[in-house]
Amino acid sequence: MLTTRLDALLWDVDGVLAETERDGHRVAFNQAFEACGLPWRWDDARYGELLRISGGRERLLADMATQPDAPALSQDREALARALHARKNTFHAQRIAAGAIPLRDGVLELMQECLARGVRMGIASTTSRANVDALLRHHLGAAWQGLFAAIVCGEDVQLKKPDPEVYVKALRQLGDGPLQVVAIEDSPGGVAAARAAAVPVLVTRSAYFGDAAIAGAIAIGPGLHDRRGWRPALARDGRSPVRIGLDDIEAWVDRWEAVPRFA
Repeated sequence: MLTTRLDALLWDVDGVLAETERDGHRVAFNQAFEACGLPWRWDDARYGELLRISGGRERLLADMATQPDAPALSQDREALARALHARKNTFHAQRIAAGAIPLRDGVLELMQECLARGVRMGIASTTSRANVDALLRHHLGAAWQGLFAAIVCGEDVQLKKPDPEVYVKALRQLGDGPLQVVAIEDSPGGVAAARAAAVPVLVTRSAYFGDAAIAGAIAIGPGLHDRRGWRPALARDGRSPVRIGLDDIEAWVDRWEAVPRFA
């Protein structure tokens, strides 16, 4: 028998709502390099390495340290990173508007179930508000913000994941204790941020973190679209839906809370 009452679900954005890193940001960064006359290009492997660093501007600065033709002065690198990042966001928004970045399978269905059952939703992402708006405006409509009880983006925090600030602020907006809330993440840094705020976290593996070592999640699986391949496993009795639903998430929280954990 379920004992948890799930009051809210907090969504990460990049890699969770959509494969924005693979299908959007990396491609848009390369477009920005080309538009600015720079020979730099990030292939899948290099971008995967850079994703260990939170924040697009921060990734640019880290990569510039390896580029012999990058500006020598730190203030010039900062200025170039800001210009490239702004140009990248424009290209990224254009890709979303063109339909190149769909929501991941199962995301919309779980959102609809939350709305039907009165489970509030929030956004807890350290990507920019412009990027979040472009994605959700395209898929959910111009009034998308009205569907979420909490929205915390990169501009709202001083420190990015794995720092827990984004979750602390989202919880404050919700007005809830952390154990009434579950986060959905895809990366080790995102999981660390949620756990540092005492928020139970579910992991849907994404393209760049499919094999990443992740500890502390209540469950890890390939995506919300399929009940197969999850740990802990879910039973398929012919009556359960094919996708992951709120009952599954509550069951994982119950199981997680029942396991003794010692500091």
